[in-house]
Amino acid sequence: MAMLKIQRILLPVDFPDASLSVIRQAATLARKFHAEIVMLHVATPWKVARGAAPATGDLSGGKLLQKIIGEAEARGDRSLGPALEGIAVRCVLGEGDVAQAIVQMAAKEEAELIMMASQGETFYQFLLSSVGAKATNVNECPIWTGAHVEESAAREYAVRNVMCAVDLGPRSERVVKWAEDLAAAFGARLTLAHVTAGVELWGPGGSYVNQEWKEALVGDATRRIGELQEKMGTQAEVFIGSGDVPEVLRGAVAETKADLLVTGCQPYGGHLRTHGFSIISVMPIPVLNV
Repeated sequence: MAMLKIQRILLPVDFPDASLSVIRQAATLARKFHAEIVMLHVATPWKVARGAAPATGDLSGGKLLQKIIGEAEARGDRSLGPALEGIAVRCVLGEGDVAQAIVQMAAKEEAELIMMASQGETFYQFLLSSVGAKATNVNECPIWTGAHVEESAAREYAVRNVMCAVDLGPRSERVVKWAEDLAAAFGARLTLAHVTAGVELWGPGGSYVNQEWKEALVGDATRRIGELQEKMGTQAEVFIGSGDVPEVLRGAVAETKADLLVTGCQPYGGHLRTHGFSIISVMPIPVLNV
């Protein structure tokens, strides 16, 4: 399989409330892969109605980026401009339905990756929309949602440990490939994580763990992950837990000091809303849905 190539990153932003941490994450990836960042601002009818959206001409050309950097400096953060120095950033504008604008722009620009904050109007409009890949006749583009913890916004984003959550379903190879290539590009450690069904049972005196059931589930998962690694030629570390998927993964992320979680959640057509948001909402690190 060919190595991962990221030539164009689509970066939807809210203005004036752009997430500086996600912009820095995009800068980190763009610098590593020599990619162009296409910064997209969508003026929604709701923003226009309440006067929160500036006139389109006010953000045309490179003015959107200049205004975002200016807003950051007004908040005492003068590091954003230098973080983007030397990176090709092109600003584009859209109007109307946020999800449709993002998906259509990703197709038009042939973006390999969409990156956005995991909060704000743009994210929630995308999350709630029923727009799917079929509606626009494009292949799904992986979506990176940046951590909603903004305290680290002024720090340069680094990838040292990558965790890849695999459900051992049909998308597992694609997910592991993305995680493996990102880890290789940054020289990061890779851990494959799998969460089995819960093994706790309730009985007299409270709950207890069915050890026989646990050993069977863990043994089966260990065997299948071993087969997957042998097939793909990977030698990643392995973490196997059981119970509530988001909470177990959050614990695994903390234990391995992961900087990025890669999951097999399909980004479009309601799958992100159905399966991915519960994981995104508890993670203090970026989540890449492939």
